[in-house]
Amino acid sequence: MSDRLIWDRRMGASMRNRWHVLALLFGVRVAMAFQFQAIAALSPLIMSQFKVGIADIGLLIGLYLSPGILLAVPGGAIGRRFGEKSVVLAGLLLMTAGGLVTATSGSWELEEAARLAAGIGGVMLNVLMTKMVADWFAGKEIASAMGIFVNSWPVGIALALLVLPGFAQATSLNVAMLAVSGFAALALVAFAVGYRAPAHIESANPVKTPLRGAILAAVICAGLIWGLYNAALGMIFGFAPAMLAERGWSATAASSATSIVLWLVAISVPLGGILADRLKRGEAVLLAGLVVFGVMLAYAARTEAVYLSFALVGLVAGIPAGPIMSLPTKVLPPEKRAVGMGIFYTLFYLLVVLAPIAAGYLADILGRTSITFDLGVAMLAVSVMLMIAYKRLVKILRENRGTYVSMTFRRA
Repeated sequence: MSDRLIWDRRMGASMRNRWHVLALLFGVRVAMAFQFQAIAALSPLIMSQFKVGIADIGLLIGLYLSPGILLAVPGGAIGRRFGEKSVVLAGLLLMTAGGLVTATSGSWELEEAARLAAGIGGVMLNVLMTKMVADWFAGKEIASAMGIFVNSWPVGIALALLVLPGFAQATSLNVAMLAVSGFAALALVAFAVGYRAPAHIESANPVKTPLRGAILAAVICAGLIWGLYNAALGMIFGFAPAMLAERGWSATAASSATSIVLWLVAISVPLGGILADRLKRGEAVLLAGLVVFGVMLAYAARTEAVYLSFALVGLVAGIPAGPIMSLPTKVLPPEKRAVGMGIFYTLFYLLVVLAPIAAGYLADILGRTSITFDLGVAMLAVSVMLMIAYKRLVKILRENRGTYVSMTFRRA
């Protein structure tokens, strides 16, 4: 057999392995999104069974994401210390156990503690599995891979909204919550059996020197961009129903119109990653996506053509996601990715937790919910400025020949 044929076969096997791993990581993160959305999807039944109000439901939802503010950076370091696969499995175990307590507890305090424990597990997944995608795809269609991986979140949310309410009505709230925990347990088994690190990562020696200088600044810019982008997207899902209700829409019609954005974002997220990789212009796709998203968001806040404007928002809002997620991988060498992604996700969690609170207060002060969309536009404008700063930092890193900069960025 010729050397060329052997090489082609090895390359083909490597490509298949990468996409198999991505499919596994996608499915595991769908389980996380499914668990996150379960509270909102089942909120009427939860409020009835525990005799709580909408503010308590909001707290239960927020508890799932809040650990990320404190644990994202340590999560990366813990993964480096104890092994990334082991820590992800521990995270899935926390999700499973938290789900079981949620399904069987009769105490609201236990419900809160279980939700917090499950959220801690979710933080470990988010930080380390993103790093795993980077390990497998850095320099190889990274924006497409990240776009597909990120899309697991809206898919899991949509699946929970589609399946859980009807299932709970046909059985019970407790049985539905058990199903959520079972999904996490299934993800645990699949990950335990199916995941392995790529060979070049298994043989890499981690370094203990902290991130500093232009690399740290570039990762901070990337994390802020990701957080602001998601916070702007959250303005739609968090406040569009209330904005439409102010215009006289019923709650059902307002939620239905808002869901259009979710379904179309699920299409535009992978599309943005594919465009970035195929065109070899990741920066241009990212910046264009942010700008057009901002324009459409401003339009949606002011027009009576709600269905059209929301459809346009959904079609463009997901385009920057994959290219943004690839930003830290372009400046972080493999041995520093776990800690770097921890910093990246800390900023993300901080912004997505604080932004809705600030938006709600602003809407109350000004007396109109549409201001939350304008706040989202401002966030996207800041993201554009941060992207310009990121590009300058990468230019500095490229001029320093001793510093790692991904070949995918050079092609972009």
